[in-house]
Amino acid sequence: MTAALRRSTNLTRLLQKNYITDPIGDPKLLQTQTQTHSKAYLRFPHVFRKARDYDLSPSVFSSAFSSAKSSVEAPSVSKLGFVGWYLGMIQSRPVLTKSVTAALIYTAADLSSQTLAKSSLSESYDLVRTARMAGYGMLVLGPSLHFWFNFMSKSYPKRDMFSTLKKMAMGQVLFGPTMTFAFFSLNACLQGENGGEIVARLQRDLFPTLLNGVMYWPICDFITFRFIPVHLQPLVSNGFSYLWTIYITYMAGLEKAGTTS
Repeated sequence: MTAALRRSTNLTRLLQKNYITDPIGDPKLLQTQTQTHSKAYLRFPHVFRKARDYDLSPSVFSSAFSSAKSSVEAPSVSKLGFVGWYLGMIQSRPVLTKSVTAALIYTAADLSSQTLAKSSLSESYDLVRTARMAGYGMLVLGPSLHFWFNFMSKSYPKRDMFSTLKKMAMGQVLFGPTMTFAFFSLNACLQGENGGEIVARLQRDLFPTLLNGVMYWPICDFITFRFIPVHLQPLVSNGFSYLWTIYITYMAGLEKAGTTS
């Protein structure tokens, strides 16, 4: 016990005689470090000057991060393939894209209509008639659908039930009859029919076509206006138009009104 007390006393005296200082808190040591850094700056001033010349602001890091992010996201967009390309074309060239889409759908629908109307496989296709239908889709229907759906979206921007019903009513009262009238009139004119023959065709074919349209288009318009974004509405409407176009191209291909076979 006495020996332990002696050793403790000797250790205390040793610490008091040779005290340990904190090198971090020593002012002399801090001054020495500051002088060392200043000397380093004086020795290599061009290094620090060049470091200041570079723009290391946060915008540099954010732009680098955004470019890296875009490079990572680019493959995921490219994986969409045709769908991604088509959506991009709708955004960049909406009228042209929708017009070409309508022309392709009218071409396919007319060829399907002629195939169904064939009495034998040896009959040839009326490619002039198909070209007329494609031209109507390209020059008339495609642009009309684009501006009509944009007009409906601006007039009734909501997609609730009441707005959807109003859009459907506008389509059945204004757009549908106007486009059907234009379709039969232009097609008859391109076939060389005169004014009296065009009027006779309209009297024979227009009302039955509109009546059948009332039974077909309301459900199509409800789906389009209620659930589809406005920039894709012409595409969906053209999809519904495929079956409808088979029917109206058949009606448009009938003989002149008042003639006998």
